[in-house]
Amino acid sequence: MAEYDAIVIGAGVIGAAIALGLARDGRKVIVLDKGGEAGHGSTAGSCAIIRPYYSTLDGCALAYEGHFYWKDWANFLDAEDERGHARYVNCGCTVMKTPGNGNLKRVTELMDALDCPYQDWDGPTLLQKMPWLSTESYFPPKSLTDPAFGETNGETLPGAIFFEAGGYVTDPALSAHNLMRAAEKLGVTFRFRAEVQAIERDGGTGALAGVKIDGGEIIAAPVVVNVAGPHSRKINEMAGVTDDMRIKTRALRHEVAHVPAPVPLGYAEHGTVFSDSDTSAYTRPEQGDYMLIGSEDPECDERQWVDPDDFNRDFSDMWTALVMRAGQRVPTLTVPSQAKGVVELYDVSDDWIPIYDKSSLPGFYMAIGTSGNQFKNAPVVGEMMAKLIAACEGGQDHDVTPVTFDLKNTKRTISLGFYSRNRAVNPDSSMSVLG
Repeated sequence: MAEYDAIVIGAGVIGAAIALGLARDGRKVIVLDKGGEAGHGSTAGSCAIIRPYYSTLDGCALAYEGHFYWKDWANFLDAEDERGHARYVNCGCTVMKTPGNGNLKRVTELMDALDCPYQDWDGPTLLQKMPWLSTESYFPPKSLTDPAFGETNGETLPGAIFFEAGGYVTDPALSAHNLMRAAEKLGVTFRFRAEVQAIERDGGTGALAGVKIDGGEIIAAPVVVNVAGPHSRKINEMAGVTDDMRIKTRALRHEVAHVPAPVPLGYAEHGTVFSDSDTSAYTRPEQGDYMLIGSEDPECDERQWVDPDDFNRDFSDMWTALVMRAGQRVPTLTVPSQAKGVVELYDVSDDWIPIYDKSSLPGFYMAIGTSGNQFKNAPVVGEMMAKLIAACEGGQDHDVTPVTFDLKNTKRTISLGFYSRNRAVNPDSSMSVLG
């Protein structure tokens, strides 16, 4: 029976970052993943967007901190990778000011509180920066079956906010591989095609003892971290820790469209991440003058909660709706005859804010509800979870006295109680995702 200080379940970008954080804290770590490579689950399907703006101060602070890790990615890793390092394109993020988001007044207040730079563009400035856009309003977003789909409401949007500390990572799966190589340099073991079948407990005391993987092999450790992405709920159920959780997670099916960019020359070089709650679509440049288009989860779209082991990977009308909504903002965008892109899962909590916490089973920890909105925070979360685990294993009752974490770049201290499994649903959450 192999023995370790900690077992991390899941080798996505968050799991690999946590393994690195634990190894840097001096622990002997093994990472288990049912897939074939690091980052080949929901991480590979991520749009890998880096952005500082959220609907809560804690969310903004953590995200802004992540920007600095990605800018200094090679130094953070301190390890070579034969595949090269993932590249952060710091092109910035443009967010339309709309009645639905309060013309971003609350968001800019949060940015001011964090000293996070931004530019306030009025309508003419926006069109000077992005002449391919239309500023007509189509709110509220509508389904394809609505006869009013594509009709304007007669209003004009006033402009946008441009956030300098943002962009995207060109290869999300590669970023997980980079983290794996950095962790392996410190002795972390990664095992793939290793599906967890049970969370093991000591027969006499009931204490956490490790995990059992397919084939019956038991791997022993006093610490297990659930970073299983869309499978996180199933792992929690194996551990028997769901009963005391006020906030839970489940798997949500999503589609992202991959289409030729509307501006043939230079879009990949001059475009930004673009978010538009008026049409409920977000976009970003992709290499080769392509555009990625995702959904901001409008109320008119039925959410598809699924079994992560049994869901439809074919494109649907959601793909067409995405492209046509983006086309409302970018009139020169065309709908390709063949659907291309990604069909993947988000691991979504009840209020769309992740859970970074311990559980009712001592030694069993969770970094879940992350896919779709936490890619940007992965390197920070690795260090944050390592501190949380060290504090709890050292005797601190995190439920009573929450662990705090210092953000070294933005010079703030945050309480990890914000991410507790026992929190009330956060009323400030947008209840949606920018993937």
